[in-house]
Amino acid sequence: MFIQFLKENRYVSLILTVLRLYLGWQWLNAGWGKISSGNFDASGFLGGAVKNMSGEHPAVQPWWGNFLKEVAIPYVDLFNVMVPWGEFLVGLGLILGIFTSLSLLMGLTMNFAYMLSGTTSTNPQMVLLGLIILAAGMNAGKLGLDRWLTPYLGRLIYKKAGNEQISQSA
Repeated sequence: MFIQFLKENRYVSLILTVLRLYLGWQWLNAGWGKISSGNFDASGFLGGAVKNMSGEHPAVQPWWGNFLKEVAIPYVDLFNVMVPWGEFLVGLGLILGIFTSLSLLMGLTMNFAYMLSGTTSTNPQMVLLGLIILAAGMNAGKLGLDRWLTPYLGRLIYKKAGNEQISQSA
């Protein structure tokens, strides 16, 4: 019942827009800070996370730490590009209300990656707000570009699928 309320109530779309703009600004600001500084390097963060995977109650679980050691650290140059631009694009998507659900999904993925790496900061708050917005579905992007883009893409895909069905049956 609560999910239906989130998805259908037009007044809730105003609240969702405020939450979406807040999260968008957080992501955009974080990403732009890293991009504009020109010296973002995830090496220290990744190395610190790997160090935190030992002890009686490790902050980083061994399976995640092994992923960081085997994948993230050897390809840190790729992560040094993906992290700031990912944060920036998630923020831009949320602020503009374009591909809102995808933007949130990518933002939540980064939040969980940061938390799995042993940080807390604002990540739990961002996860909670992101999950609420994600549960609201299209109502979260109603006051954004998704309002026009989603129906357009739906018509485009439906039209293309309809044309392919006609040509296959002929």
